[in-house]
Amino acid sequence: MAVRLGDDAPNFTAETTEGTLDFYDWKGDSWAVLFSHPKDFTPVCTTELGRVAGLKPEFDKRDVKVIGLSVDELGNHGDWGQDIKDVTGNELNFPLIADTDRTVSDLYDMIHPNANDTLTVRSVFVIGPDNKVKLTLTYPASTGRNFDEILRVIDSLQLTAKHKVATPSDWKDGEDVIITGAVSDEEAAEQFPGYQTVKPYLRTTKQPG
Repeated sequence: MAVRLGDDAPNFTAETTEGTLDFYDWKGDSWAVLFSHPKDFTPVCTTELGRVAGLKPEFDKRDVKVIGLSVDELGNHGDWGQDIKDVTGNELNFPLIADTDRTVSDLYDMIHPNANDTLTVRSVFVIGPDNKVKLTLTYPASTGRNFDEILRVIDSLQLTAKHKVATPSDWKDGEDVIITGAVSDEEAAEQFPGYQTVKPYLRTTKQPG
């Protein structure tokens, strides 16, 4: 069954490169990114894992924990880590799940039979402190993921969780935002002084906070 936005992220216990972990216990009250890979020693995945390792300070700054998944065995993960360092210059610095029995893959509907009936697609799940799924993305095997975009989305999710705003197309942290329709004009004047009315249904303001 597909995991949809707003669903509770399924909990699981798994073997990883950092030992056996319970997902909820490991995650705690942080945000989390869970992303899957078809298998070890694949070229696109090697570049992705190295990129995420290099971005770890950015994820840490946002209180986001990252965890990867591959259906290969734990021993292969260790050897692959050396390749990742050779190719990208970054050491694997987050846990990588060895999902050999596909338990986690099935929980998160990461195997799409129309694409491949044995390997995971390139799935991404962003999970909030409340363990709810906030974002899902699925990429084809041939296309590497854009982790700058995933960080951008996390910035938006964290901002809009705290304030009654939404973010417009191509928004980046620090740019103007949209006041949600749940806020009346009177409330907007109090909460967002100096806001602009572009259309009756479209009001913009400086990014709060």
